[in-house]
Amino acid sequence: MMRESFLIEPPGGAKEMLLHSCCAPCSGSVIEDIHNAGIRLTIYFYNPNIHPKKEYEIRKNENIRYAQKMGIPFVDADYDAERWFEQMKGREWDPERGERCGMCFEMRFVKTAEYASKHGFKVITSCLGISRWKDFDQVTLAGIRAASLFPGIIYWAYNWRKNSGSQRMYEIAKEERFYQQQYCGCAYSMRDTNQHRRSAGREKIEIGKDYYGTAQA
Repeated sequence: MMRESFLIEPPGGAKEMLLHSCCAPCSGSVIEDIHNAGIRLTIYFYNPNIHPKKEYEIRKNENIRYAQKMGIPFVDADYDAERWFEQMKGREWDPERGERCGMCFEMRFVKTAEYASKHGFKVITSCLGISRWKDFDQVTLAGIRAASLFPGIIYWAYNWRKNSGSQRMYEIAKEERFYQQQYCGCAYSMRDTNQHRRSAGREKIEIGKDYYGTAQA
């Protein structure tokens, strides 16, 4: 059920923007809010952190499916996983929300800001901060740093959790029966999640199993 409309004011009254999306569940309500505000939106999918490739393809295709339903352009960026692993060297054992996560956010946002600069967008934003598993301030700082590298590009640090955004995120996920990922996304979060599951006597992660709004989810 859609929420009552509310006013969102992008920087400079921008009428178009580039949204970095990490997955369909996290981006659902963000896409809906921007779209309903009459802002021309393009989705940018650059997530070389997602591991393995099978998981990456599932998450990407779910995002494409929703973008097509909403009639929103979707940019499928390169899956340069080797570059991601290279940049995260030495941070393999950082905890969730540690320095590795900030580096990962910034790597993805730099690519987003670069695309925006080359294709006439002035404002970028991301749905990464809507998840309760993420540090909103860490996400925001990474976005601001990335945008500062490209003259004229602004990172919109809007808190998409506001106005029941987090609740709406789950509602859309169930309505659309989005794929329900069982870990953050990278190889190290998969490793740590599986270690936690083993210690709790649970089965390891099973890729492609769970979907929102279905019996198993």
